[in-house]
Amino acid sequence: MAEFNITDIGSRMQGAVNVLHEEFTGLRTGRASTSLLDRVVVPAYGSEMPLNQLATVSVPEARLLTVSVWDRGNVGAVEKAIRDAGLGLNPASDGQIVRVPVPELSAERREELAKVAHRYAEQARISVRNVRRDGMEQIKKLEKDGEISQDEHRAWSEEIQKMTDRMVKEIDQHLADKDKEIRQI
Repeated sequence: MAEFNITDIGSRMQGAVNVLHEEFTGLRTGRASTSLLDRVVVPAYGSEMPLNQLATVSVPEARLLTVSVWDRGNVGAVEKAIRDAGLGLNPASDGQIVRVPVPELSAERREELAKVAHRYAEQARISVRNVRRDGMEQIKKLEKDGEISQDEHRAWSEEIQKMTDRMVKEIDQHLADKDKEIRQI
């Protein structure tokens, strides 16, 4: 007899919220921070690699990041990946060093960051809903196979929906906090 694992559904939903939290950490608003580039992925050596596997990121000044690329052949790819990451940064290479000035937060830049935050939150909501859908399909299959009753199906469905609502509410709260932080700076 197969068993339905609600804990697995919950941990997968929480994983989507944790990813959102990490993405929001990368949206440093006022000052330069190495975590700003944590999500940058660079096409190198025939695959997609995280920036931190190709270079060292440091903060020499409050509004400047420097990326020391270990292999000179990857400097152009690193520069392009940072530019295309949707962070509103405009890197410039200087030999093996890529300088990334962090722009002063203009009203336009704040709007850009707010849009990025909203996009991250929507991706997290979609992930949570996908986990809900998977859980509902598992329940439906268990009922169809005669392993759970209609009442159990209904009870599990309600539990998954409550969990989904809680996670979406948590995502919305994270977004509201980040939006407030972006607009205050």
